[in-house]
Amino acid sequence: MAEELKTIIVDDEIHARKVLRKMLLPFSAQIKIIGEADSVESGIEVIKELSPDLVLLDIQMKDGTGFDLLKEFSEPAFKVIFITAFDQFALRAFQCNAVDYLLKPLNPEILEKAINKIVKTSEKPSYDIQLKELINAVQNKKIEKLALSTSEGLIFLKIKELIRMESDSGYTTFFPKNDRSIVVAKNLGDFEELLPKDTFFRPHQSHIINLDFVKSILRRDGGYALMEDSTNIPISRRRKDLLVELLQQRSIS
Repeated sequence: MAEELKTIIVDDEIHARKVLRKMLLPFSAQIKIIGEADSVESGIEVIKELSPDLVLLDIQMKDGTGFDLLKEFSEPAFKVIFITAFDQFALRAFQCNAVDYLLKPLNPEILEKAINKIVKTSEKPSYDIQLKELINAVQNKKIEKLALSTSEGLIFLKIKELIRMESDSGYTTFFPKNDRSIVVAKNLGDFEELLPKDTFFRPHQSHIINLDFVKSILRRDGGYALMEDSTNIPISRRRKDLLVELLQQRSIS
């Protein structure tokens, strides 16, 4: 039988902490709450004092954010489940980095899934990378890598090496430079807001392309973007002029 996870709740709302404690009662065999904190500052102190295995961490607090707290721990020995009412960009970042979060108001079913996932997670090095990528994405609104959860495991893909993405029936296929394609069970839109707007463009509802890898624009059949992996990506009529303008801005005539 797995040991209980020593757990700390960090949230500046006393009602939220009480609700979370109550919701965690069914998980008493897996979760042991050893402390609480109501701010970033007190959260840092309690974590250092009690050395938890898991921190349930609010993002927006009176004296800062959960990310401010995490900056005090360069190599966290604990896992994190975020509690958030954060903006849409941050939610995309959470989803793409496969780090667990709970949206307020809390949902018991989602809480159960997050707890079960944390209990089963043993790959600490990959988890640490995911966490760091997430913090970088949310704080800087910039991502250098995507952590892609596939049927084979977790794959870390450098953004600058991504040629294009294609969606089909709720799945997204990534096509990196000099590597095999990667299939992820997420919609294309889940990733679109995370990608830098000056480099990536959505010419068609099923495609996102990296402008750095566009070889030419073909006029036939309404218009295609010829990519460096020799694929022709369709361009919708309403997006064609904008794509051509963006490519011209990046070029020297």
